Amino acid sequence: MEDKKETFLLIDGNAILYRAFYALPPLTTKKGEIINAVYGFLLVLFKVIKEFRPKFLAVTFDFPAPTFREKIFKEYKAQRPKMPEDLTSQIPHLKKILKSFGIKIYEKEGYEADDLIGSIAEIIKKEKKNIEVIIVTGDLDVLQLVNASVKVYLLKRGIKETTIYDKNLVKEKLGILPRQVPDFKALFGDPSDNIPGVLGIGKKTASLLLEKFKNLEELYKGLERGTDKIPQSIKKNLLKGREKVFFSRELILINKDALKRQEFSFEECNFKNLNQKKGGEIMKSYGFLSLVKRLPEVLNKETSNKRQSIQQSLI
Repeated sequence: MEDKKETFLLIDGNAILYRAFYALPPLTTKKGEIINAVYGFLLVLFKVIKEFRPKFLAVTFDFPAPTFREKIFKEYKAQRPKMPEDLTSQIPHLKKILKSFGIKIYEKEGYEADDLIGSIAEIIKKEKKNIEVIIVTGDLDVLQLVNASVKVYLLKRGIKETTIYDKNLVKEKLGILPRQVPDFKALFGDPSDNIPGVLGIGKKTASLLLEKFKNLEELYKGLERGTDKIPQSIKKNLLKGREKVFFSRELILINKDALKRQEFSFEECNFKNLNQKKGGEIMKSYGFLSLVKRLPEVLNKETSNKRQSIQQSLI
């Protein structure tokens, strides 16, 4: 009988906060501070805690400074509209609530939340064989991290519709393996991040190319040998865009060395350390009374039968 795995919940703070902001109507405190995204984030947080009954929990955030990607490519995400002030102003409130519970927050200058998630997942992979990582996000780029012990709990629309991606579902939905995601997106580009792709190549063509050649290196070796059997028009564009496509992959790749081992602590992420009393008091100050009433049920550390059935369905 296989040993039951413990769960480490890794939450992409920016991605969930952003989705909650646009999913919920305006909500303000007695002081008139808009707080809808924080409320929505907590709804998601409570939901995944109840579903997965984690042993460990951490939240990552983008650092409010240029990342290494912006330093090597100034146009990275340049076309995105600036984060609304009504959303930006909520980040400190969310961090205040998370810290009051004792929930560990990770952020680091020069890196995005995804890089910290990837780094923590890599540390867990090397040191804790009995831990299953569940990444909670709304960002498809994180699918590149999926493996036998890492799954992605993806918010698809708003904060209610979700899908749990394992390696089989990634293959089913995208036609590629998780490790091929950076090569895949580099071929057709990503307008949302302003990442250039190869002219004339869409998702279907990119998927077919990777099914045949596995990665960009093998694809271009095939082009050089002349044994590729690729239509001339596509071949021409691939050769012309070679430098661009490898550069795009560099931007898409999640940096798994962003967080050094000495910067991470399993004990600081231990779910048993959560301070229900202090967290509840801070939530009351924001007027989240209905959520406070749910705390005893949500923060119950005992593993539920529901959690066991969910885990078994994912194996």
